[in-house]
Amino acid sequence: MGPEKVNSSSTYTLVLDTSVFVSAVLFRGPTSRIVSLWQTGRISLLMSAEVLKEYARVLAYPKFKLSPEEMQAIIEQELLPYIKPVKVKNIVSVISQDPSDDKFLALAAAGKADYILSGDRHLLNLGSYSGARILTPDEFLAQFDQIEKAKSTKKGGLFLKKSRSSK
Repeated sequence: MGPEKVNSSSTYTLVLDTSVFVSAVLFRGPTSRIVSLWQTGRISLLMSAEVLKEYARVLAYPKFKLSPEEMQAIIEQELLPYIKPVKVKNIVSVISQDPSDDKFLALAAAGKADYILSGDRHLLNLGSYSGARILTPDEFLAQFDQIEKAKSTKKGGLFLKKSRSSK
């Protein structure tokens, strides 16, 4: 799957469903790269009050064994300083099988997201919503890397060639 939508600015605006957010902040693996992308400004993370409440609720699940201080640090230090707050005014009703996923679609529409990242089949089966492509984290990261590689080749191609020939 090649890149279909290239943002003219240097950052992409994203909505993360809860499972992607939790995987990114709590577990090591490919999805954890997303944290460094939002913290370095390479992507912009959209956030609504409803989505933030859900993130906090899920981080409190006993299976994650996080103390209140750890949950607070994740929200206040790892997330909030880097988000783009969005006021969602319109309620959407798209996913009849799992209406709790509609909040991510509403946020994407209100914030004009480029992407929604999810592992949820109900969302992924839509393919896109209100201009936002719906991808798995792995699909997004592969596309992001492909675009970044193309950008660096264009910007640094001459430098790289000179560096190799001078050895």
